[in-house]
Amino acid sequence: MSGPDEELLRLRNTLRDLLALGAVPLIWAGASPSTVLGSFLDLIVSALRLDLAFASIVDPHDGTALQSARAPEHADAANHAGEIGSAFASILNAPGRVCAVSPLDGRPLNLRVVPLSIDEHSVVLAASQRADFPGDTDNLLLAAACTQLAIWLRGERLHLERERAIAALAERERQKRELEDENIYLREEIQSAISQSGTIGRSAALRNVLGQIAQVARTEATVLIFGESGTGKELLAREIDERSARAGRALIKVNCSAIPKDMFESEFFGHVRGAFTGALRDRPGRFQAAHGGTIFLDEVGDLPLELQPKLLRVLQEGQYERVGDDVTREVNVRVIAATNRDLPAAIAAGLFREDLYYRLNVFPVVIPPLRERSEDIPLLAAHFAAQAARRLGLPEPRLGAAQCAALQCYHWPGNIRELGNLVERAVILSGPGPLRLDQVLPDARAAPADIPRARPEVDDETIVPEAEWRDRERANISAALKRAKGRIHGPDGAAELLGLKPSTLTSRVKALNLRLDP
Repeated sequence: MSGPDEELLRLRNTLRDLLALGAVPLIWAGASPSTVLGSFLDLIVSALRLDLAFASIVDPHDGTALQSARAPEHADAANHAGEIGSAFASILNAPGRVCAVSPLDGRPLNLRVVPLSIDEHSVVLAASQRADFPGDTDNLLLAAACTQLAIWLRGERLHLERERAIAALAERERQKRELEDENIYLREEIQSAISQSGTIGRSAALRNVLGQIAQVARTEATVLIFGESGTGKELLAREIDERSARAGRALIKVNCSAIPKDMFESEFFGHVRGAFTGALRDRPGRFQAAHGGTIFLDEVGDLPLELQPKLLRVLQEGQYERVGDDVTREVNVRVIAATNRDLPAAIAAGLFREDLYYRLNVFPVVIPPLRERSEDIPLLAAHFAAQAARRLGLPEPRLGAAQCAALQCYHWPGNIRELGNLVERAVILSGPGPLRLDQVLPDARAAPADIPRARPEVDDETIVPEAEWRDRERANISAALKRAKGRIHGPDGAAELLGLKPSTLTSRVKALNLRLDP
């Protein structure tokens, strides 16, 4: 073959090899770094008719050095990649044409070293016994092949960085969900603790109420709470909601006694813009806000008679219209109502609709006044004293038997609310030492803290602090666990016996280091 013909064939082969290099990224897609490196060396050995090819790259997966080698007359060249790299170490940083001896068989070689643009540690070495190596065509093909290898390495690094970023984001999302779950759990425990602050005690009357709450909370039944002012009706309503299937959804409170007659429909059902003077925009009502959740109708007995039919309709049919609108809307709410009035007497007096009463009175719960659960007063007073002292930054006063007796003698017309306010005033006035009641208890039978015979030393040492009800709580929970044979959940479980949420009881068991052995 003549010289020009040979050169033409060489150019055609070069063009073919260059076109083949364009498909290399597709061939290498998804392959491991060691596989790609071996394929690259096989490619340049074939295209450039090399006697030896060596490459050292930084593994994009773990950052370690990855070396490999190929030699047509030495099938095990890959196993000697480390030796080859060491033998050529002094010239790997010398780009261009270099003469050296093969570490495999001692033959002289012409070498071409090409650093990869991806980093300062990756390099390719091509070697041939041909006297004209490397020629222009060799350099062109070698540069094109090395570019493809660098592109693959860069793409693989970006792919791995993206995967790591996605994994890190997923981990952050997981941690966020865990924190949210923990936050929900902590909110539940805090809310439970707050609601329990109105139901502290061990009296039979209180246990009966809590037992009823445990039974009705998990149903959708309407609850009507009867109780004097200050007995904790709203706290009990929140307790019912927290134990229900609607927990975590909206709990909307409406004080029926505080709504003006002319604003009742707008407050309950909402209005549209222009419905009346001052209606500058559409406004949803309380029932719409409570959709899917619970609405608490406080002081429902104070609702004016002429407005009661409007409330009855939405309770019966679950439908209403906004003021100024003829579109009928549907609503799904659970209803909890409360009153301090004698509704049967109000019905007899013509002040309350009988049909509305029966619609509300599906499951009545009567909260006993504080005077009927006087055995709970020492625990409540100790709780309020500790709470007030912490909040106000004052020393916690002692609550002795004399003070407890004085508190139990008072009739408490304002119930728990009055007790809490009175104890807070006493904490402010007392300072360290016994809780002083002489300036705050509106009863002649109050025991002044500064009269010796009203507070004998032995009585003042009979303290009812929070630590004591921790001990009582421990004993009470232990007894419930024993009766339930170590079970917290389910019928006749310890949580049901105590009238607590299973999650709350589980938290208390852990806090008190109690065992669940049957």
